Amino acid sequence: MKISEDEFLSHREKYLQLIRDGAVFIYPTDTIYGIGCDATNDSAVEKIREIKKRDNKPFSIIAPSIKWIIKNCEVKKEDLDKLPGPYTYVLKSKDTTVSKKIAPDSNLLGLRIPNSWFSDIVSELNIPIVTTSVNISGKKHMTCLKDLNENIRDSVDFIIYVGEKKGNPSTIIKIIDNKKEEIKR
Repeated sequence: MKISEDEFLSHREKYLQLIRDGAVFIYPTDTIYGIGCDATNDSAVEKIREIKKRDNKPFSIIAPSIKWIIKNCEVKKEDLDKLPGPYTYVLKSKDTTVSKKIAPDSNLLGLRIPNSWFSDIVSELNIPIVTTSVNISGKKHMTCLKDLNENIRDSVDFIIYVGEKKGNPSTIIKIIDNKKEEIKR
């Protein structure tokens, strides 16, 4: 089911409850479209792995806030100076606040806060949301509805569509043991 940003916002409680209940959905960010779910829900995260035909490669998440990142990861606030924005920070996780299926066999977590209205929704939910490109692993990411893989389209609960997005995936910055490194894609 395709909906607009206005429709989502007009019926926000309905859609927030669907997300809390384990919905898998497509949404716009400041870069490209993402496919996501409640990052604490094992079955919803596993469904995204199945939809994308993805192995155990980690997913990133949209964090509810900078405060949430600092509480749950090994990082100093001043190191998160590019958020919100088109960046993903890879950090050591302090806790198991997300599903183990997000980053199997790893204590690293990729975190974003897009410069987008959708980040306000994540903050309101106060739960992290999976953020990964809308595609079958290894294939081109979705830029508009016409290039959305029909199996993905048929597997999600709803799609928040705001028109074509021609951005690039976020820049990755890894900070481990106070060492900062930009990762080239």
